[in-house]
Amino acid sequence: MGGMTATPPARRVLLAAPRGYCAGVDRAVIAVEKALEQYGSPIFVRHEIVHNKYVVQTLERKGAIFVDETAEVPEGSIVMFSAHGVAPTVHQEAAERKLATIDATCPLVTKVHKEAVRFANEDYDILLIGHEGHEEVIGTSGEAPDHITLVDGPDDVANVEVRNPDKVVWLSQTTLSVDETMETVDALKTKFPGLVSPPSDDICYATQNRQIAVKQMGAEADLVIVVGSKNSSNSVRLVEVALGAGARDAHLVDFAEEIDEAWLDGVSTVGVTSGASVPEVLVEGVLEWLSKRGFEDVEIVKAAEESITFSLPKELRRDLRAEAAALSDKASGE
Repeated sequence: MGGMTATPPARRVLLAAPRGYCAGVDRAVIAVEKALEQYGSPIFVRHEIVHNKYVVQTLERKGAIFVDETAEVPEGSIVMFSAHGVAPTVHQEAAERKLATIDATCPLVTKVHKEAVRFANEDYDILLIGHEGHEEVIGTSGEAPDHITLVDGPDDVANVEVRNPDKVVWLSQTTLSVDETMETVDALKTKFPGLVSPPSDDICYATQNRQIAVKQMGAEADLVIVVGSKNSSNSVRLVEVALGAGARDAHLVDFAEEIDEAWLDGVSTVGVTSGASVPEVLVEGVLEWLSKRGFEDVEIVKAAEESITFSLPKELRRDLRAEAAALSDKASGE
């Protein structure tokens, strides 16, 4: 029987669906492109419009200028707020600098902002589940800073104190791991049995759907490649979800050339997905890279259909250059 060799297992790719752009990201990216078309460059954008290196670089080449703070935007200019949302103080800063503003905040983030305001008005202590320093958390916290306490995962629950345990509610960042969030909520409910839940789930539909798809393929995949940037919360979560679902290995890459060939050692099944701020062209690059290495068979792992779309920011229907000039003229005439 000598000389017989085992046939190597067939190489295949499991491709998650849905993946990539969610409705909020699609809206924000198109909003920058439309603003550049309509008003010409420069269009200033406060923080990255979405957390993706390729998208930001592409928009910069078209004439967008990304800044960290409102103070960096010249008076009389147009500034756009990113999909992650901003605190009310940022709107005030823009008004003081006589800036015309376009608010590209994702409507699902706006929903959380409104919940924060409503519960603060009713004098609840609000426990905001999220990651410290994330732009979305900063924006939501700014809606009701005296009422909001950040809870950064289940391990943080022991430190939480409230004024009245019978008047406490939880809200969450929209891009978290569903499982970890519910673990945090369970721990909070043990500590505060009267804890109120938000009227509807705060974690966005796209984040949940992408996590469900990764769970479905994670158990079968030797390796999962998540296309996304390291500062993208929902992309980082997909790596964690893949490992939790049973994938032997999982990595986050911005581009195909960041894949290490050593990751493919002993691998027959590769799962591929992308975060909610990732254009499909980057996924196609990864599939092409894998195809050249024998992973040509692609199977779709479908978790959900997505048909949600959001209308563009209303400010794009106005002449903002004229508004900015009028604000500036008014300021100089005062």
